[in-house]
Amino acid sequence: MNNIRSSTAASKSRWLITEIFKNGKALITYLTAGDPSLDKTEDYILTMAENGSDLIEIGIPFSDPVAEGETIQNAMTRALSKNIDLDDIFNVVENVRKKSNVPLVFMTYLNPLFSYGYEKFFKKCASTGINGIIVPDMPFEEQEEIKSFTDKYDITIITLIAPTSKERISVLAKQAEGFIYLVSSLGVTGVRSRITTNIDAIVSEIKKVTDTPVAVGFGISTPEQAKKVTKSADGVIIGSAVVKIIAEYKESAASKLAEYVSEIKRVMQD
Repeated sequence: MNNIRSSTAASKSRWLITEIFKNGKALITYLTAGDPSLDKTEDYILTMAENGSDLIEIGIPFSDPVAEGETIQNAMTRALSKNIDLDDIFNVVENVRKKSNVPLVFMTYLNPLFSYGYEKFFKKCASTGINGIIVPDMPFEEQEEIKSFTDKYDITIITLIAPTSKERISVLAKQAEGFIYLVSSLGVTGVRSRITTNIDAIVSEIKKVTDTPVAVGFGISTPEQAKKVTKSADGVIIGSAVVKIIAEYKESAASKLAEYVSEIKRVMQD
């Protein structure tokens, strides 16, 4: 399986992101690199992979994360206070790849990529074993700024579709690769008690024009929400709820994360 620790170097056998959707509904989880520490980031990635996460998003700490709510903003602030940099995060990915071939995707913003250098960044992604990237502040029409580099190094750009994208769904979906990140609600990331967007209708529109899997994120936190969303969608993305567990239990969050992730996955499979 793609989410179990292995003694072999997982980077030698890179899994296509779409593979995670072939055996039922996919669970995608997020954490912020460096919160509470780099060692624990590595540990928590492996813990979530072992307990049901099919793909893990690694948030690169940034001082102006415009798509993030308070929970993830605070996690990024904590990580930045420790002077975490991209090379540190790449080292974490390299260590994870010695033990697991779970698909890994960076969630970041254009400024850190530009500052590090596009060529250098995506070359490093490829050599360490990153499979894809999500850039919330990069408009779809401006993807060409990094597309030559992602193509060169075989890094998948994940397309976001928002509830307000109705007129553009066809264009966005037709060109999407890996999976489509369907934003469940307007606003920033964060736990929500209710998801009021008609997810079923948007997923239906997307599936009229593409076979690319659809995963729903922003606000999903409970097993019930995950179960409901994946009646029509191919997967669910959970971020703030995971980050809240890490914020509460810090260096001792592994068992709580294992319990939470395994419960979400179990309910999705029922």
